Amino acid sequence: MKRPVLVFRQFGNKGYSLFACLGREVVCSVLSVATLTYASAESVSTDPVVTDSASMMTASERMLEEVCVTGSRAPLTKSQAARMVTVLDRADIAQAPVQSVNDLLKYAVGVDVRQRGPIGAQTDISIRGGTSDQIILLLNGINICDPQTGHNAMDLPVDLSDIVRIEVLDGPAGRIYGTSSLVGAINIVTVDSGKWKEESGKRNDSSLQFHAEGGSFGYAHAGFKYSLSSFHFPLSSSISANYSRSDGYSRSKAGRLNTDFSGAKAFYQGQYDDEAFRLHWHLGIADKGWGSSTFYASPKWQADDQYEHTTKLYSAIQGETKQGMFHLSGNIYWNQNRDRYEGYRGQPEKMPYNYNRTDVYGVSLSNYFDWVAGRTAFGAELRNEDLVSGNLGEPLSQTHHIRGTDRDYTLGVNRTNISGYLEHNLLLNNFTISAGLVAVKNTWSNMNMTVYPGIDISYRPHPAWTLHASYNTSLRMPTFTEMYYKLQGYSANPHLKPEEMTALEIGTTIHYSLFTIHSTLWHHHGTDMIDWIMDTSQGQDAVWQSVNHTKINSLGFETSASIEIPLFTHHSSLFTVSYSYIHQDKEQDANIVSQYALEYLRHKLVANARLQLSKPLSLSLNFRWQDRVGSYTDFDGSVCNYQPYALLDTRLTWQQPRWKVYLEATNLFDNHYHDYGLVTQPGRWLIAGFSLGL
Repeated sequence: MKRPVLVFRQFGNKGYSLFACLGREVVCSVLSVATLTYASAESVSTDPVVTDSASMMTASERMLEEVCVTGSRAPLTKSQAARMVTVLDRADIAQAPVQSVNDLLKYAVGVDVRQRGPIGAQTDISIRGGTSDQIILLLNGINICDPQTGHNAMDLPVDLSDIVRIEVLDGPAGRIYGTSSLVGAINIVTVDSGKWKEESGKRNDSSLQFHAEGGSFGYAHAGFKYSLSSFHFPLSSSISANYSRSDGYSRSKAGRLNTDFSGAKAFYQGQYDDEAFRLHWHLGIADKGWGSSTFYASPKWQADDQYEHTTKLYSAIQGETKQGMFHLSGNIYWNQNRDRYEGYRGQPEKMPYNYNRTDVYGVSLSNYFDWVAGRTAFGAELRNEDLVSGNLGEPLSQTHHIRGTDRDYTLGVNRTNISGYLEHNLLLNNFTISAGLVAVKNTWSNMNMTVYPGIDISYRPHPAWTLHASYNTSLRMPTFTEMYYKLQGYSANPHLKPEEMTALEIGTTIHYSLFTIHSTLWHHHGTDMIDWIMDTSQGQDAVWQSVNHTKINSLGFETSASIEIPLFTHHSSLFTVSYSYIHQDKEQDANIVSQYALEYLRHKLVANARLQLSKPLSLSLNFRWQDRVGSYTDFDGSVCNYQPYALLDTRLTWQQPRWKVYLEATNLFDNHYHDYGLVTQPGRWLIAGFSLGL
């Protein structure tokens, strides 16, 4: 019997379009030369094929094959995955009016981005009403969380030009990522250096790109990226570096700039990739200092000219086999974080600086194999977290000198986390079932080996309709700051217990032609939740204390709709609207002020429009309206509720094959709002820039 013939006359801008032709004879009446050159039929889950860098910025992008997303331990394509994963791709990154990953995540409806400083100077990222310490942040699948604190987790070494996509996994992910993934995970995937030339449309062995921009408040940024690879040899590499600075948008009472920042970052990655195995490695550094204004101020400690400086080093080697029944993969990594905090900027005699250094070492080994019953994965990870500090931890038996000072690290903490996992994925015609567990033991808390199970189910009754449901559990160990910080109005508890979370989720996705709708209803039940609270009835004696809450119940709903409208100019415009609602219940005394756990976005509305005005000219409009639950205490001791606010960001881009120029404005309404305690956010910010590829 001859199979039905499927004729392609126009390609859809979706990764799962290839599934329509499985098992059929295909006739392609429209096919670009670049697609003919690079398309692969070896498997469904391979790298995306894109024509050139210019087309990545417009709706003319052509993607024939799906990429794997990290919604499970075993690699599955996005359409196969039983759990919904939000993916911000190259088109989202290229057209958004942003300068950092922090800014880009503002447009993900389930993500709460609370910036203390501008353009990612310091940012707390949370998911579904959680805190910045309750999510796991990954770079190419490597855990880069800092066990000292989550406040500086977004000091990333990568530039936006390095990133191919960002994956956001909402909800507990313990059986996928282990500890720290209490309410979700964010995985930043950098550009595969071996594919860089294909994306740029060049066939020579090297490529060079420059970019620079400047704008309001003395902001300036410049960087470059160099890539070296060959189609005839499976070894490739790339390196990028950039520098940013700003005068800041505010001054202290003494008239000194107190939200200025400056910093540099560099990132190198390389890989060897042949038919038998793939080896990837990266090395990155991020060095930044910023005025911290009133970031950690309180009514008792009214400091408005704080300062902080961090230096972060990231390194990893990852390998995987590509042949045989068993697919082995493993990684070894080392991350180091150095932090200097100045309570009074440049005045150590008034308050000694706080110095901290954390070293995190990790090794993991995993395996998956396919058999008649599906795909099974198992593995284990060992992660050691070591802190030496001037003010956090227990007394050290031997002190360590603090480089560049006349002081020593006299305190410290060391703990080791051991975890093992088992997962099975059942792939049927219309069903995907992914079930598994993770067993965790941490040496510091003397906890017994504890098991956290989970299951995800996806059902596709129609090619355009998907239903999904999940039940997952997870945990989070307290940070060293939550356990030991006891300075200037803060009193930590070293005996904090791990947080635990149980979550239920159901949802649906409908995709038909150029229209997509996604909706999710979820419930989280958290126990022993950690928060900093203050009893304002104590007046001047009130301090922030770290405690374990008994229970927190969260109920949320998320929905989004997008439509792509073809234009007579042979281009198309994309419109997206997303909304999330969260309700948390916990009984709390009237005089208690919560710093984290009960400050969440009850309402978040995001609307985006990508307008292709002509072949080279595009306009991006991004609107956000947010209403936060919670309050903060001003210097007079008055409790102030957070007020709703609306922001409009826009970007106008003129794109050519080898260069582009753009003009953007953030906070076009010039709102001066509070989103994090006493810190007033900047108003309108104008930026102009260009990029040039050689």
